[in-house]
Amino acid sequence: MNPLLQRISVDPNVCFGKPCIRGTRIWVSLILDFLASGMSVEEIIGEYTYLTEEDIRACMAYGAEMSRERYADSEAKPDWAKLTAEQFLAGYSEHDAAYDQL
Repeated sequence: MNPLLQRISVDPNVCFGKPCIRGTRIWVSLILDFLASGMSVEEIIGEYTYLTEEDIRACMAYGAEMSRERYADSEAKPDWAKLTAEQFLAGYSEHDAAYDQL
């Protein structure tokens, strides 16, 4: 897994469970919207001075990971590909005892 993804958190008690930059309430989707509208990384950091370039890159990495179409047939997906974003970021794997209860 991309180590940048550790900078992203998904907590149902924070921002309604939307993916955020860890330790903030800044949604990944907000940063991606800024980038899509043409803002530079420097401009975003200028608006949110507590963010780093790595935080912005983490948002891009998260967006890339979530948009990746790994398998065309949902039945052919391995169990890890069926995880929610929250479970994925929490580090679930087929070896976790809690995994069988999903």
